[in-house]
Amino acid sequence: MSNNLENVLVEKLPIIDIQSYNEESKKKLVSKEIENACKNFGFFYIKGHGIEQELIDRLERLSKKFFSLDQSLKMKYRMELAQKAWRGYFVVGGELTSGLKDWKEGLYLGTELKDDHPLVVAQTPLHGLNLFPTPQEEIEYDIVGFKDTILSYIDKVTQLGHSLMELIAISLNLSPDYFSSRYTQDPLILFRIFNYPSIINNNDDNNKTGESSENIDDKVEWGVGEHTDYGVLTILYQDNVGGLQVHSKSGWISAPPIQGTFVCNIGDMLDRMTGGLYRSTPHRVELNRSGRDRISFPLFFDPNFNSCPTEIEGIEQIENKDDSSSRWDHFNIHSFKGSYGEYLLNKVGKVFPDLKNNVL
Repeated sequence: MSNNLENVLVEKLPIIDIQSYNEESKKKLVSKEIENACKNFGFFYIKGHGIEQELIDRLERLSKKFFSLDQSLKMKYRMELAQKAWRGYFVVGGELTSGLKDWKEGLYLGTELKDDHPLVVAQTPLHGLNLFPTPQEEIEYDIVGFKDTILSYIDKVTQLGHSLMELIAISLNLSPDYFSSRYTQDPLILFRIFNYPSIINNNDDNNKTGESSENIDDKVEWGVGEHTDYGVLTILYQDNVGGLQVHSKSGWISAPPIQGTFVCNIGDMLDRMTGGLYRSTPHRVELNRSGRDRISFPLFFDPNFNSCPTEIEGIEQIENKDDSSSRWDHFNIHSFKGSYGEYLLNKVGKVFPDLKNNVL
């Protein structure tokens, strides 16, 4: 198995303290930092975000316990069972990026919608109930509070997303409610809990625990292959193992874990709405060779499924708006016509092609 890692440059993403964003006098200063970060990187760290570390630590601890369960138990919550809701567990190598397997397993989750919700009644894809262990199963598996912790985390980070979108609007000289009044008052929230098993390099003398590289498909080279995110904003927690890399203007750079922060990046729809002024930036995750499993929690704060994101009227125009020739997927997101839901389904269908054929 080969892993052709390019040289990773020593360059740092900006860290933005948003603790004072509610103070009117400082809101503009914070939004200016966000403007610079979005124009230059498409990625930034935030601190002072107000999410309790105890909640994050609890979710990390319970998630590790879940992924340590026997495979047969985890498969009780496999994604196929959720049908159109597109929720549940997938196995290591079960998710594809650009047609190649990623070396991770995970849980797909989202806003909890009951069966009588209008969008569920209408059989809208990616909407519905999550697949959770029952209270009795939580006791049996020693993961008591897993469901409640996940839902609490989704709720709090979603609220953070609303606040960040206000700052992004201000950074573009728009009214603070620009995005919420058009696209994100009722956002599509997609939440993932990913576990990247550590692998053993058979030529490595270190005796580390993890998956043997003998079990890895020869085509697996990344924890997650190069990609951009689809919506407007991603808010990521990563544990202390690391491995995230970002393609900046000067090349690939590392985005290491920093205590007390989230990593934020803009997605394709914000790129589209800003006419390329704020680019959705490619990123990837290295194969985990640390000897410890890596946990991450990306929450995708996306436009409403039925909304149709369009370019902001009067937005500053840039040269080479169409960057499809250099994009990882060679897609021109500025020429796309239709709803966000249509764009998203086309993308996620390539991540799980078999599941798409069965349930969408």
